[in-house]
Amino acid sequence: MTQEHWEFCKLARKENDASVVFEDERAMAFLDIRPVNDGHTLVIPKTHYENIYEIPDDEIAYLYKIVKRVALAVKKGVKAEGISITQHNGRASLQRIFHLHVHVIPRYEGQTFPRHDELSEARREKLEETATKIKEYLASS
Repeated sequence: MTQEHWEFCKLARKENDASVVFEDERAMAFLDIRPVNDGHTLVIPKTHYENIYEIPDDEIAYLYKIVKRVALAVKKGVKAEGISITQHNGRASLQRIFHLHVHVIPRYEGQTFPRHDELSEARREKLEETATKIKEYLASS
């Protein structure tokens, strides 16, 4: 396994810190450290799969059930006007972390989508504050 695989595997095993908004035995959702907007969340399977081609059908179906719940909670938690859901497979698609993950990105009218190198790392305190808002809506769903 290369360095590009380890980051999310370590998060799933609780070896690294993350602002977690959802977790069960199969999946985890946490705020992106370089968010497009406040509330930008990543949803991962806890089992390592590099991309969508490797994950079994029942696991991807389960993961997207979680993505749907998280998307609704993010939308409400940060008062987004819309949500973009993206998932990249392979270097040519701009996949940078080679552990399957789905981006749940809050969006606002008239907003342009920045390039990854234009994004800044968020402060942990701000991420935790946003995570608390999202968790309130997940708890009630």
